[in-house]
Amino acid sequence: MLRRITVVVFSTLGLLVLPGLCSAEDAKAPTAPVKKLIEFGWDEPDTSFLRQHIGTMEQTPFDGCVFHVLSTDGQGRRENFTWLCWSKRAFTEAELKSARDDLKALSVQRFTHNFLRFNTAPGDLDWFDDHAAILTNARLAATLAREGKCAGVLFDVEEYQGGLFTFAKQRAAKTRSWDQYAAQARLRGQEVMRAFQDGFPGLTVFLTFGHTLSRTESDGGKKTLAECDYGLLAPFLDGLVDAAQGRTRIVDGFELSYGYKDAAQFDAGYRLMKEGVLPIVGDREKYNQVVSAGFGLWLDYDWRKKGWDENDPSKNYFTPESFEASLRNALARTDEYVWIYTETPRWWSDGGKRVKPPEGYETAIRRARRDAARDPVGPCHCGVSGR
Repeated sequence: MLRRITVVVFSTLGLLVLPGLCSAEDAKAPTAPVKKLIEFGWDEPDTSFLRQHIGTMEQTPFDGCVFHVLSTDGQGRRENFTWLCWSKRAFTEAELKSARDDLKALSVQRFTHNFLRFNTAPGDLDWFDDHAAILTNARLAATLAREGKCAGVLFDVEEYQGGLFTFAKQRAAKTRSWDQYAAQARLRGQEVMRAFQDGFPGLTVFLTFGHTLSRTESDGGKKTLAECDYGLLAPFLDGLVDAAQGRTRIVDGFELSYGYKDAAQFDAGYRLMKEGVLPIVGDREKYNQVVSAGFGLWLDYDWRKKGWDENDPSKNYFTPESFEASLRNALARTDEYVWIYTETPRWWSDGGKRVKPPEGYETAIRRARRDAARDPVGPCHCGVSGR
């Protein structure tokens, strides 16, 4: 029985949607999402770059990309909204007008799964501080994504600055209990999701990390969440799940799979997202309804230690052949999205050209996508019902 599939690669490229096939039997039943490939990396474009180069970007093997938003203050100074949105500063519609104009002017053919990046940076608030500015910014970001016909928001929850999700680093950690902070983080998650949905009803919230990060740090429950660097992430994500309504979906992008090569690793990752995290999930039934399992792959994986040779790819952690195999496995097991991350090789640059071009890798990616379209479900031994 054939189902539809779409692939997503995270790098800063764009998206490609490969239409799937449906049998007469499937036409009568709910169809699985087409699997999508998203690009997200150091070549991450802003809205102006998207507007100027969307035609070239759509020639890549992606269904969309992650992009950031620049703002313009009253003095004409440009700032990176994406890196300033989780703070006490509330941005205005006027400051984001240029980005809105870019997105509304986009002429998109294939890049139908772009995601506006929203970081938890600088992350300089305590959970008990006033979060009104953050909610304003979340609403504005989601509105821009909707007006730009994006799939939703890429919610990057990594602690780039400070320790937002680390209980021990909270301002009142010595006077307030873990339970108090967990309850407050869950409340903030509910508020943020409502703000996203105010701006973009039915959006997709694509997470770099889901509950899986907190569960993994706890070593499967051997440590309490209060002892983990990302312990408060779990109740915060519970809040996102609580407030999700209608067609809103949350994707665990599962950055933990960056270096996966073996089918067994992808099977285990899928089980972790679907079942392994449940002991730390606040509402398991709702979680199963709204959370989708995804995978991330890092093309030039750990290049600082392992190197990256564009002339001799046999020296790389992922050769074109091994990357193709990993992408096949990821596409076979994901619920909908796969993202490809890059640092050294860049699919595009300010000059519109590639940097250290991964020619052999593009062929491998296209081949994996083609085969996924032919066999969208693929082999899976996850041991999870519904797969």
